[in-house]
Amino acid sequence: MLYGRSHELQQIDTVLRGAREGRSGALVITGDAGVGKSALLRYARSQVGDTGRLLRCVGIESESELPFAGLHLLLGPILDRLDVLPGPQADALGGALGLRQAEIADRFLIGVATLSLLTELSTDSPVVCLIDDAQWLDQPSLDALTFAGRRLGAEGIAMVFASRPEYENHGLPTLALGPIDAEAAAALLAECCPTLEPALRDRVMREAEGNPLALIEFECIAGEIGYAAGPLPLPQRLQTGFERRILALSEAARAALLVVAAEETGDLGLALRVLHRFGHTADALAEAEGSGMVSVTGSTVTFRHPLQRSAAYHGAPFTQRLAVHAALAAELGDDRVREAWHLAAASTGPDETVAAALEFAAEQARERTGYASAAAALERAVWLTPDPEQRGRRLTGAVETAAQAGLTERALRLVAAAAQLPLGQVERARVIGTRARVEFEHGSLRRSFQLMIDAAECVVGLDPERAAWLCIEAARIAWTAGDLAGLRTAYQLLEPLELGPAREPLLSALRGPLALCSGDPAAGVAMIRANGVFSRTVPLEMISLRLAFGNQLALIGDMHIARTHLRELADLVTARGMIGWLPAVGSTLSVAELIQGRFRDAEVIAEQCLRIAADIGQPARVAAAEATLALVAAVRGDSERCRELAERNLRDAAGDHNHIDYAHFHWALALLDLGAGRHQQALDRLQTLHEGPEHARGHWIDLLADLVEAAGRLRAPERAAAAMAEIELWARALDTPWAEGLSLRCRAILRGDGDLLTEAMALHAAADRWYDHARSALLYGEFLRRERRMNESRTHLRRALETFERLGCTPWADHARTELRAAGEGTVPEPATDLAAVLTPQELQVVRLAAAGATNREIAAKLFLSPKTVGHHLYRAFPKLGVSNRVELARLHLED
Repeated sequence: MLYGRSHELQQIDTVLRGAREGRSGALVITGDAGVGKSALLRYARSQVGDTGRLLRCVGIESESELPFAGLHLLLGPILDRLDVLPGPQADALGGALGLRQAEIADRFLIGVATLSLLTELSTDSPVVCLIDDAQWLDQPSLDALTFAGRRLGAEGIAMVFASRPEYENHGLPTLALGPIDAEAAAALLAECCPTLEPALRDRVMREAEGNPLALIEFECIAGEIGYAAGPLPLPQRLQTGFERRILALSEAARAALLVVAAEETGDLGLALRVLHRFGHTADALAEAEGSGMVSVTGSTVTFRHPLQRSAAYHGAPFTQRLAVHAALAAELGDDRVREAWHLAAASTGPDETVAAALEFAAEQARERTGYASAAAALERAVWLTPDPEQRGRRLTGAVETAAQAGLTERALRLVAAAAQLPLGQVERARVIGTRARVEFEHGSLRRSFQLMIDAAECVVGLDPERAAWLCIEAARIAWTAGDLAGLRTAYQLLEPLELGPAREPLLSALRGPLALCSGDPAAGVAMIRANGVFSRTVPLEMISLRLAFGNQLALIGDMHIARTHLRELADLVTARGMIGWLPAVGSTLSVAELIQGRFRDAEVIAEQCLRIAADIGQPARVAAAEATLALVAAVRGDSERCRELAERNLRDAAGDHNHIDYAHFHWALALLDLGAGRHQQALDRLQTLHEGPEHARGHWIDLLADLVEAAGRLRAPERAAAAMAEIELWARALDTPWAEGLSLRCRAILRGDGDLLTEAMALHAAADRWYDHARSALLYGEFLRRERRMNESRTHLRRALETFERLGCTPWADHARTELRAAGEGTVPEPATDLAAVLTPQELQVVRLAAAGATNREIAAKLFLSPKTVGHHLYRAFPKLGVSNRVELARLHLED
């Protein structure tokens, strides 16, 4: 697949289609090395098929002085037709190609003969000539081919040349091939190396600057050298081309290029000072600028293309590179972070001074939210540290920081390296705990739990506070896995720890979930609510504990508090660049939005979690995000999307009920059936789920309400008895309007009691649960219609329809519309236009932030995008919304 080349492919298709239809045309594709010219020719070749004759040649630099070498390569397969040409033309072309004893004829006659031979061949079928690396064709061949190309008419011939920019097109139509855009580059890189860490991927994207060959080959290099200083080494095919230009310069100019390449900020003054240390003047830089490789503007000097920088850096001997980095470090005494990196680049062995400097750089990076940079600095410091104990401490920090930055593969590699070092017990616990978190995000729940318990046991007697946090983590994993025995194990390990004033709240953090499954969940609910108050005093930096409390608050349905809690946490990890935590926080937040009926917000958050989790290698969080998206699709009636997400994930889970989101995918499929009126299928699936091993994970009061409705619509109340008893148990324990409202609705369904539905609607409204309100209003409208109270029925059905349409619940809106007609509504309104629905989730996210007054840069920072991508989303969104600026955007209603 060719990414980012749709326009170019269309132009090639046009030329080829013309040949098939009896017209002729030529096209010259020009571009820098590696930009994709040959790939486009391969595409053209693939389109010829059996309906045309393909002729090909490639310019070869070593043969560029051999007359007609290229023409012989192209026409060689059809020279058996030479005799069909008029005598002078046959002699001219045969003589040029060494096939006849004849004087070399006028180049124009050879060109005419070339055109005639191609025309003769086209009488049988279209002819396609593909000429690659035309800049290295010998001049006589080039003259003959361009002569023929300029004179094509209605022969059924297509000629496509590919060349470097220095090629003169001689009047032929030209397609200048630039770099591919960021979106296409990201897609290409994702296909070539889906496991490349985000920070390294960003580096490859930045240095390749849209050059496809560099993207493809840089990714292997980046994975090998990690975060080493200087630009990434160029692939040999690109390096060779640039080296010729560099070697043509003087020694001083080459030194200037190396200094500018090694100095990453483009500081002209710094570059000149370093050059002076090597005995060179500004004249050296002036010569380099004259070569066209660098540009000097004001106080800045930069390479015209990142690939030139790479060639200049890696083309120099490594001893010169070391010397330049040492000189740069000497000039950067006031900038300790940059000094540290250049000292590291100049080091060839262990050096505690340099290692300590890098550790300082890591601390500075963390303070600036640069966790990926901090991880890189610590990792480099590890291998420069001579003392084994210090090395282990720094490696532990590198492991934790890499995981927090979402550098999953790097974190696992560092964990493996840590196993080879004699770590102390505290460091070992930190490493094992980090590995456990990575295993959890990969969906290995049992292994993750055991590792977390092992980590806690390492430090029970040395660091009780750390052991307590690890127990909390283990309990969170056990609860997710539905492992009550594991939850008790974590509690038993935590209980005897000496923790001071924090002991009771921390014990309650585990007692709460245990009590929920005791048969009388009211005590557990009370404990979790108390913990919610305590959680406000927990430092935001204690992310795992804050997340555990947020999960528990969502579990008991205190969604407003949970949303506030989780949004604060999401803002924290975003602001600090701790991207490894964002999918975990976002997955719970998206479920909280979903349960409250804020489907659009749930989708936006889940889409972002999905993108980030896929980027950083957290498959379990990918599944969690897709579970939310499957539920949203079910509510909207998007059958294809819902089934694709649910069935694929359930197939991948292979019947593993320990899979994090096993239940949610089944719920999504059941909800899809319920909305479509397939009540039997919905009830069967929900009842199987209710009676299965997933039951240990939570109360699922919303899911059980769907089970009761399916049973009620089938007039099979006996099948809902167990679920109804559980709903009432939980409603009493939760003691909230929304839970009581669901309980009343379910009782009303089973008893056929309209009064209970009116009470339920009032409670839904009090709890701001408008989706539930509309579901109850629809049921009440149906009840009133059956009672022949048509006017009242229509009132409630209209209200339900309006809400369902606003929330995008298409099947439920269709149901309400059908009921309205049955209730005698004369004119039932057609679906209203939903502005937000015309946007993609990411466009909606960008637009909402822009409408709130955020700048492109601020939006980019919050959503982990580039400002250019933000601008692109706004550019696409404005016409969809019928606005032309941000002022008009702010006046729109884009909330659920």
